[in-house]
Amino acid sequence: MSVVSGVALVCCVRIDDWNHPSPGLEVHRYVLSAERPSVLYVPPGFANGSMNLNPDTTVCYFSDIAAEDAASDDFRFPARLWNPWDVVER
Repeated sequence: MSVVSGVALVCCVRIDDWNHPSPGLEVHRYVLSAERPSVLYVPPGFANGSMNLNPDTTVCYFSDIAAEDAASDDFRFPARLWNPWDVVER
């Protein structure tokens, strides 16, 4: 995935059990920005999600499988299962 405009927080979790994932799994957090173009590769075995950090954000997703094949690879978890969305101040 890549951010075309704006800034997004992307979080990824390596899933230990797709039917009953552990709530204590490590969350990998990335901030992607159009000002510093990059592509984030999320390998198989990871759940991922993103949150726009400003209103004009556009995220472009890439896939190595066809859209019709993606339906069998669509797992949904509660948005706050690992609570990756809290902003951590430094």
